[in-house]
Amino acid sequence: MDFCGARDYIIQRLRAELKPSLFYHSVEHTLDVTDATRRLTGAENIEKKYSTLIETAALYHDAGILVQYANHESASANLAKEILPGFGYTTKEIEYISGLIMVTKLPQNPVSLAEKIICDADLDYLGRKDFFIHSFQLRLEWQVNGIKTMHLYDWFRAQVTFLSDHQYFTKSALSLRSEQKDKNLQEVKLLLNQVTHFQTLTG
Repeated sequence: MDFCGARDYIIQRLRAELKPSLFYHSVEHTLDVTDATRRLTGAENIEKKYSTLIETAALYHDAGILVQYANHESASANLAKEILPGFGYTTKEIEYISGLIMVTKLPQNPVSLAEKIICDADLDYLGRKDFFIHSFQLRLEWQVNGIKTMHLYDWFRAQVTFLSDHQYFTKSALSLRSEQKDKNLQEVKLLLNQVTHFQTLTG
């Protein structure tokens, strides 16, 4: 298994081929999720072989956006199946990786610890201080690419719902991110109230 080769290959492709208008689903997001995956596999004491497979899944989890935006997880899994044999991954390993990629599709419903790790890594930013940067990157990405245009009030309301419904699954993510996620939720609620008040004043 040539993990470094598989990593360098997909990162180079993402840098070269991703549309510049993908402000959220960028190569930086992939690297961010991969870093979070590495941190969580270490904290959860995952065996080296499996941590490498989970990290590979993180690297490829959004690669399908090179092919299609909607349901890109399926395209990502297919790309992994096409590419990874060339880097010495076995059929069994690739099926494992593909399963991890698919579980990142919302709404998340992980069962195994590995699935919980990649789900937590994918939404790690929800419990960080840079939450609002990533949140507005997604809103702008949707708007510019014609996915969905949302008024600021509707966006904040959707973010309140998403943060309220979301849960981290691993003990490590719960310990590391829950407090800041709660703070982010309270800030979004405050902003929503301010926008609502402004709308009331302006009619």
